[in-house]
Amino acid sequence: MDVDPEKGSADSGDLEIDLPNLLIAVGEAAQERQTAVGIFIDEIQYFSQKELGALIMAMHKVQQQQLPVVLLGAGLPILPGLAGESKSYAERLFNFPDVGALSKEDAAKALREPAQANGVEFDADALDEVFRLTKGYPYFLQEWGYQTWNMATMSPITLSDVKKATATVIPRLDQNFFRVRFDRLTPSEKNFLRAMAALGPLAHRTGDIADTLKVKVTSLGPVRAKLIKKGMIYSPAHGDMAFTVPLFDEFMVRAMPTFTP
Repeated sequence: MDVDPEKGSADSGDLEIDLPNLLIAVGEAAQERQTAVGIFIDEIQYFSQKELGALIMAMHKVQQQQLPVVLLGAGLPILPGLAGESKSYAERLFNFPDVGALSKEDAAKALREPAQANGVEFDADALDEVFRLTKGYPYFLQEWGYQTWNMATMSPITLSDVKKATATVIPRLDQNFFRVRFDRLTPSEKNFLRAMAALGPLAHRTGDIADTLKVKVTSLGPVRAKLIKKGMIYSPAHGDMAFTVPLFDEFMVRAMPTFTP
């Protein structure tokens, strides 16, 4: 655009100064027009500490002036901790609802209702099998629903249709979902996750992971921190580690069938 930027507003080069100024200007403009502005950010856990701190500070300034700007951010379970480390007042500024996986009832509803709208039914045991396989993880429900719909030749969709679809879904997830994450890992990070997979799909004590790797607990700190930062694992309770997405333990076994600590 052949328009010179206005000098002196949100252009200092310091994000923690400029972003609050920018959002205040946006909020004031919205207030003047008697409307509101919503900011939606996904994968917010990948922000650097400086970026996250600037965003928190900006929303704090907006709240202090009661301007009509709202932030909705989505991220992994590590997000509340990251926000608190960046700005101590973040826990008072935001709500951190735990969305998590869908319940068995909601997972069935997510598959059944769109199918019914097209005149197709799901057998109950087919829905049960999809939930068992997906653990209610929304993206996996989409994958199994999509492939099962394509495999089925008539209504109702049966358990047999789901099993046929599974043979297609697993390789697709391995290639398009899990492998992308796996390829970002260093050898030591892969070994850490493979040790977790050897212990099973649930959360595990860091000490048990160290025992599986035959190393001291203290030596795992740097690797564990990197995996948390990469969004591969999180800590549901002090000293425990869990995968951020279900079925990753099964993928690790397929990706690294032989495992020697």
